[in-house]
Amino acid sequence: MKNRITEMLGIEHPVVQGGMMEISRASLTAAVSNAGGLGTLGQRMDLKAWRKEIVKAKELTDRPFAVNLPLHIPDLDNRLEAIIDEKVKVVTTAAGDPARVMETLKAAGIVVLHVVGTALQAEKVEQSGVDIIVAEGGESGGMVGKDRVSTVVLVPEVSGRVKVPVVAAGGLADARGLVAALALGAEGVQIGTRFLVAKECSAGEEWKQAVCKAKDTDTHIVPRGKAQGRMLKDDIMAGAMAGIVAGLISEELSAQQIMDSIVGGAEAVLENVNRQFRE
Repeated sequence: MKNRITEMLGIEHPVVQGGMMEISRASLTAAVSNAGGLGTLGQRMDLKAWRKEIVKAKELTDRPFAVNLPLHIPDLDNRLEAIIDEKVKVVTTAAGDPARVMETLKAAGIVVLHVVGTALQAEKVEQSGVDIIVAEGGESGGMVGKDRVSTVVLVPEVSGRVKVPVVAAGGLADARGLVAALALGAEGVQIGTRFLVAKECSAGEEWKQAVCKAKDTDTHIVPRGKAQGRMLKDDIMAGAMAGIVAGLISEELSAQQIMDSIVGGAEAVLENVNRQFRE
C-alpha cells in the first residue's frame, strides 16, 4: 500500500508503532521497521542510555525509524542535539507546542509527526509546519488528554480540517482498525498496545500477560500528577499502561507477525465490506 504516509516516511506500510516510554527500545523499534512499518524509540531513559538505544536501533535496521520526543522534558535541548548528531530521520513530538523545535528539526531534514487530541490542536500544529498529524483518540493507553475525544469522531474531524496527512491512533490493533482508520479519513495508523505484547518489546512478561487476559472493561483513567493515564485495573499489574484495545489482544507475537496480520488481513476486511454493499 502506497500513499502520502509511506512516501514521506520511506516505509512499506502505513503502520506506525507508538513510542511507549521505556519499553519501546531498539529491539522493538528495529523489528517494526524491518517488518515494513515505522518503529518508534521511546523516552524516559536517561540521556546516555537513550542515545545508546538510538545507536543500537541503527545497527539493527537500515530502514527509517522514529524517536519519540515529548516537548515538556527538562533536557529537551540535549535530546535534540543527540537526535541531530545521530542523524535520526523521523521524530514524533507531543505534549507541547512543536513550533519551539520545528526550525531545528526541519533544518536537519527531519520528518516531524505531532500527536494531538483535538481538532483545534491539529489546526494549530499544522501552522507550525509539522509534516504529519497523529490524531489520538481517548481510547489510547498511557497518558491521555483531559478532553478525551473518541477516535471515530476525532479522526474525521481532524482530516477534514488539515491538509497534511493524518495518522489515526487510539483503540486500533488489527486489520479492521487499519481499514476503519482509512475510511475515517486517515492515511495510516499508530498502534501501541498491540506492540506492547510483541516478543521484541521489553515490557515484563507479567505486564504482557495482563494485557492478553484483559477484557474491554479492564482499563480505567487514573491521575498521574498534573496529567492522567489509561491503565489496567488488574490487581497484580495495577498502574501498568494499556489501551482499551487490550480486549482484542490475546497472545504474544513477533513484530513481523503483528505487521503481517494487520496488513495481510486488510484485503479480506475490505472484501467483506464490499460484499455487503453488493448484496
